[in-house]
Amino acid sequence: MTLDEDLIDAVDSVAKELHTTRSAFTRAALQRAIARIRMEKLEERHRQGYLKKPVSEGEFSVWEEEQKWGDE
Repeated sequence: MTLDEDLIDAVDSVAKELHTTRSAFTRAALQRAIARIRMEKLEERHRQGYLKKPVSEGEFSVWEEEQKWGDE
């Protein structure tokens, strides 16, 4: 993996602040990035599903009486 020197310096600086290693910091950052990308893909699939089949009027009204908002 090739990284710009400026990026390496920034990673080293943050890793030092966090009392961790460059490898551990990079590993965690990559894991978070992958998780974020997967979540974005799921959210897009969800959005596309509702565009293809929008919620119809009253579809969830049966549950309105079941909701508890804590202010009752």
